[in-house]
Amino acid sequence: MLGRYLSGDYDLSSCFVIGDRLTDLELAKNLGAKGILLQPNADNVPADLLPHLAIATPHWSTIAEHIRSTERTATIVRTTAETDIRLTLDLDGHGESHIDTGLKFLDHMLWQLPHHAGISLSVVCKGDLEVDEHHTMEDIAIVLGEALLKALGNKRGIERYGFVLPMDECSAMVLMDLGGRIDFKWEVEFSREYVGDTPTEMFRHFFHSLCVGLRCNLHISATGDNNHHLAEGLFKAFARTLRMAIRRDVFSYDLPSSKGLL
Repeated sequence: MLGRYLSGDYDLSSCFVIGDRLTDLELAKNLGAKGILLQPNADNVPADLLPHLAIATPHWSTIAEHIRSTERTATIVRTTAETDIRLTLDLDGHGESHIDTGLKFLDHMLWQLPHHAGISLSVVCKGDLEVDEHHTMEDIAIVLGEALLKALGNKRGIERYGFVLPMDECSAMVLMDLGGRIDFKWEVEFSREYVGDTPTEMFRHFFHSLCVGLRCNLHISATGDNNHHLAEGLFKAFARTLRMAIRRDVFSYDLPSSKGLL
């Protein structure tokens, strides 16, 4: 009955065996899959089967949420002579967020992603800020883009496109296409060299590096008088655009492309 699943065409390590008996866990172990036990707890699970148990719960809603939460996640660790970065994200917002880049205003901007994109984001960076802010901001953007691309997987079911919003006297527009091709446009002018501890000239480079890592079209424009509002409007608009573009219809496996490839 299970012979066809052992052909090597299936990634069994990403599959689950669901049942209410210990023999179901044994089957998961033998297949190289994970087991989900339809019981209130795992008190009766032998020690040799515990490594193969994903969760024990009597609730199908919890099971559905667990299976969904194991997808669309990414962790990237990047260490160079200039920065040491660990970044984890979940496009569906499971898990806690934590942001520590060494630049307080950049932290404030990146917090817009969990708040407005509906994702969870943990990023810690130790950079050579004694030199300047360039390497820290550039490398965080690269890693963030690569993690988003990895978490999107095959992109089936996503909306693909994304937002315009006001931020007090400012207006910000971010256009995005997660189609796999890179194109970047920037129409934003800051009147101050720094906002807090973060150089405004680096925002263009930050979003360009993110665009390259994510392999997307990213067109950004904004106007306004207050530079804090201008930067925050950009990040909020980007976050809202990302929220729209990565949104997935779990009942659809369609690829949002007439070419059949993204």
